[in-house]
Amino acid sequence: MTLSRRNMIAAAGAALAAGSIASLVSSPATAEQGNMDAALRQLQNALDSLHRATHNKGGHKERAAELVMQAMAEVQAGIDYAAEHGGG
Repeated sequence: MTLSRRNMIAAAGAALAAGSIASLVSSPATAEQGNMDAALRQLQNALDSLHRATHNKGGHKERAAELVMQAMAEVQAGIDYAAEHGGG
């Protein structure tokens, strides 16, 4: 059984979200990351909306989902960096 690109993106998004949540729960609370946490939630909402959107829109919907997941990874990397280095 081959997975469609959309299913792979959805699975990757779910895995990224699960990893983000796990990381948030296990991250040391050395620095408040309220704005970064809010950004991560808003990006997850955007990804969810893209997944609910109909049709592929000429490939643009999938590309947008990929970019949102990339942004989520960057935000999480910033949160992790701040946690490791005591940045706020």
